[in-house]
Amino acid sequence: MVPNNLLADIPGELPEELLQTLFSGAKGFRVERIVSRGHASPDGFWYEQDEEEWVLLLSGAAELEYQDPPRRLRLEPGDCVAIAPRQRHRVAWTAPGQDSVWLAVFYEK
Repeated sequence: MVPNNLLADIPGELPEELLQTLFSGAKGFRVERIVSRGHASPDGFWYEQDEEEWVLLLSGAAELEYQDPPRRLRLEPGDCVAIAPRQRHRVAWTAPGQDSVWLAVFYEK
């Protein structure tokens, strides 16, 4: 068996975020790799999903923005955060010119 490397096989050109489902299971459980390179959520757009989300930043730098209460959270490699269901959030900023690689786990309780 050959191991997968979450920091490898990233395209040289990345006109939009790269989203890959690594595996999924019952009750909406899934694990995704997301690669951002200066990408951010569109102005006025908020994620508001029904499931729990846990995200770990593996490389790069990013800022998450939350609507209520309003705040921004800076993430560096190794930082992780749990996002509750229906909590409105967005990617406010990712480091330009470098890969910000996220590991996101979605699940229902």
